[in-house]
Amino acid sequence: MLPKLGRMPIEDLDQRSIKAALEPIWHDKGETARKAITRLKLILEHSVAMGLAVDLQATDKARVLLGKSRQRSRHIPALPWTEVPAFYATLAEGSICHLALRLLILTAARSGEVRFARLDEIEGATRVIPGARMKAGVTHRVPLSEEALAVIAAAEPQRRDGHLFPCVQRGVISDATMSRMMERRGMEARPHGFRSSFRDWCAEATETPREVAEAALAHCDGTKTERAYRRTDYLDRRRVLMERRARFVTGRGAAVIPLKAGAAG
Repeated sequence: MLPKLGRMPIEDLDQRSIKAALEPIWHDKGETARKAITRLKLILEHSVAMGLAVDLQATDKARVLLGKSRQRSRHIPALPWTEVPAFYATLAEGSICHLALRLLILTAARSGEVRFARLDEIEGATRVIPGARMKAGVTHRVPLSEEALAVIAAAEPQRRDGHLFPCVQRGVISDATMSRMMERRGMEARPHGFRSSFRDWCAEATETPREVAEAALAHCDGTKTERAYRRTDYLDRRRVLMERRARFVTGRGAAVIPLKAGAAG
């Protein structure tokens, strides 16, 4: 990711070299730069653990030198929640791309969480995603509706090396594969936008408590103290929600589900 630093001894890495490497993309490719500096910090922390003489504060100092990024954040285009069932119905070919998009819509998961799905993560009607593959680094349990289980069963014969959505050559399908399919249809919306569609559906068509909807999206909701005392991931309540979600996107029902904040979790 940072070829300018690739051959530099780790002990020589300082804020000035990091600044020089990131400056060309700091204001134009903010997300890429952010990921790069985060990985650099992890490398420095690992180096300290190995006993190497490195400056653990080099990345923080580089941020100061680089200043605040001027790149404006852009929201990923999302399909209006009312149009999701019609789009879902068109994903009927049984191809890996179509099945992956169906599972993404049904579970409100991130693209990578779906694309790297493995059969050995399925435990009955629940999928357990290891923390190493989650954005927040925390293991996430995903309740699977009957429709989601049917999608997984349809994808299973095409699996390779345990992955449910393999690429034609090797590895798994890319996010670009799903995005290009939607682009070819003349759609502005992109796969990640279905998470926004899901959240809008929760707010507009259900009485889902905020904490349950946020848990379904694997968001770290609330303050650090609140999260420390919260010992539930609302799995049972999310299971009800995701079954209702499946009925909505498949056109089998549109009634509001009463998920009251005080209900048992």
